[in-house]
Amino acid sequence: MSSVIHELEIPGTQSTPAIATDRARGRLHMAGNSYPENSFEFFARIFAWIQQYLDETDGPLHLELELIYMNTSSVKAMMDVFDMLEEAHAQSREVRVNWYYDPRNERVMEMAEEFREDYTFPFHILPTTDD
Repeated sequence: MSSVIHELEIPGTQSTPAIATDRARGRLHMAGNSYPENSFEFFARIFAWIQQYLDETDGPLHLELELIYMNTSSVKAMMDVFDMLEEAHAQSREVRVNWYYDPRNERVMEMAEEFREDYTFPFHILPTTDD
């Protein structure tokens, strides 16, 4: 009936974030910089994973973000991700974003706040702490 949702495990590079999914926990984690040569191509696997997860499960979906820098096309791709979450949220699906940022980098906090203004699902912007 349904296909298996394969986990994503994409190592980060200088220009692309590390991606890790955990289907059992309904979790997608992204960390690092995002300025790939082709953002649409890079994010296509992420879009596909989210869509398949939302279509084939009824569990919550939580995005854990530790993004530092994003170019314009990555910002657009993240808006598409957030639009998918907003649509799921509108259908009473539990979705949440936790965006972690280094308090010394206010630019990241401001970028996350700009994203948050456009969505109604729970969207938390949280400072990281030095251990």
